[in-house]
Amino acid sequence: MVRSTSTSMLVRGVIALIMGIFAIAWPGVTIAVLVALFAIYVFCDAFGQFHRAFASDRAGPVAGHVLLGVLDIVAGIVALAWPGITAFVLTVWIAAWAVVTGVIEIGSAVASRGTSGLRLSLGLLGVASVLFGIVVFAHPYAGAVSVALLFGLFLLVYGVDLLVTGGRMHRDQQAGGHLDTGATGWTGLGRHADTRRQADRPTSSPR
Repeated sequence: MVRSTSTSMLVRGVIALIMGIFAIAWPGVTIAVLVALFAIYVFCDAFGQFHRAFASDRAGPVAGHVLLGVLDIVAGIVALAWPGITAFVLTVWIAAWAVVTGVIEIGSAVASRGTSGLRLSLGLLGVASVLFGIVVFAHPYAGAVSVALLFGLFLLVYGVDLLVTGGRMHRDQQAGGHLDTGATGWTGLGRHADTRRQADRPTSSPR
């Protein structure tokens, strides 16, 4: 499960990078195209969030990742189902989604029992999302091209962080650590390693 979780994060990171480059490189992007880009990304992210939820064995993280997945799906459906959506409405909608998901990601990082490096990576995902939302909120009347550029930059940063975190998880697992996914799906040596250490301790002989 841990290996598949790291693989899922690596795949999401690659998708985010590709979509970020695509959004930045499209000079004449329209609202319809921007809606499609946003919907594709949030649906992919929803898949990853549900995967992380099922990789956890604690109720808190499961609820948090399920909530993020549901928010992603709702955000994508609303954007797609609004045929007359304007640049202003889409900008506010994307900004609100980014801030809410970012706050939840930061909360997951704080509650994580993982190593400091993995917790930092998770926290940076949330910080990047919140900062992106604040910047977009500050420019509600930006056109489709401007919003696409901001969204593209956000996806590039988010994608790189996903790749770094997924790669760190994979290296830890390859090094022999069994990752405990009980908190967020990202931890260092988990309870299996603790069990091995206890088993290796010499037992005192009775006198």
